[in-house]
Amino acid sequence: MSEYQYYEFAAIDRPLTRTEMAELRAVSTRAEITPSGFVNHYEWGDLKADPAEWMRRYFDAFVYTANWCSCRLALRVPLATFRKAELAPFSSRHALTIETSDTHWIIDWSLDESENYDRFGMEDGSGWMRRLAPLRDELLRGDLRPLYLGWLAGAAGGELADGALEPEVPPSLSALSPPQQALVEFLEVDPDMLAAAMAGSGCASEADSAQGDRIDAWLSEWSHDEMAHMLKLIAQGRGHEAERQVRSRHAAWLKARRPSSASSASRRSVGQLRALAQSASGARLERETKERAKQETKHRQQREAALQLLMTDVDKRWAAIDAQARRGSASGYEHAVRTLVDLAEGYALTSSRKEFDRALRRFLIRHATRGALLRRLTEAGLWSG
Repeated sequence: MSEYQYYEFAAIDRPLTRTEMAELRAVSTRAEITPSGFVNHYEWGDLKADPAEWMRRYFDAFVYTANWCSCRLALRVPLATFRKAELAPFSSRHALTIETSDTHWIIDWSLDESENYDRFGMEDGSGWMRRLAPLRDELLRGDLRPLYLGWLAGAAGGELADGALEPEVPPSLSALSPPQQALVEFLEVDPDMLAAAMAGSGCASEADSAQGDRIDAWLSEWSHDEMAHMLKLIAQGRGHEAERQVRSRHAAWLKARRPSSASSASRRSVGQLRALAQSASGARLERETKERAKQETKHRQQREAALQLLMTDVDKRWAAIDAQARRGSASGYEHAVRTLVDLAEGYALTSSRKEFDRALRRFLIRHATRGALLRRLTEAGLWSG
């Protein structure tokens, strides 16, 4: 198998300048370069640049996939989006790393050792940016769920000891957004570990209701100047920044009113999550077994209904099979054998296989010299010669 690597960068907050595009073109003559991004794939060689340096200088999002079962997502957000103390609990050795430039956080999710060879052998990487880039808007709004999913991928992958504590579980982890569901798929987050983690998260409606009950009290503490500042940001087209600041202030306000021991008391160890994941695995396998049985029953009922319909005018079916055989062509023989397979099942369901065998012998008397037809009947297990 030849090598395959896919690189895609996106400029979101501002377009690339002509000078910047020229700098990128000097690195790659084949890449698709526009003011909004850079896209290229390699079947030999590699990108002659450091993606991390490009993220510091040019871009807000980066997606990478390689057919040796590796992939990577990086997003850049302004430093004002998070405090260092907010991000630190989520970082790990490989699955989620966090760096800084002079002006931005650069958050990097990685999957290095997938065993899903079919996935990486078939996909070309081109659809991931569209699905994953909206995570950046979620981060800008203060949503910590993408960070928790990166931490969970590291925990499930063995990067953390059993005694390590999870970060505080973000609200609504049990109601992931479509981009977050795409991140779960991208990182191949263990479904049982995810189910265990979700058990420690309040549902979206509960979180929204709790915030709604307190919103008036929170707003009463705002000064006129503070509210005017937020409205000015919105009027200047800086709505994301305003929303981020409002959400950050609200989260801090809620946290300040939470009992000081509540956060640490609710945090589970990686070992506890793994134990919960084992229980979740058993429940999942049981659900999947029941669902397979349900689908098999449905399929069998549909098949039996179709066979009952087939047998309502069996003489007509034999006449059609005879006509196909008389054509003397490969396609006619194949069509005849497919119908005979169905008829064999139909006879077994409505009367008996012996009756089918008698009818088949009468059919073969008329077509005994058709060797290609007899060979197909033998291969289908309908005739033994």
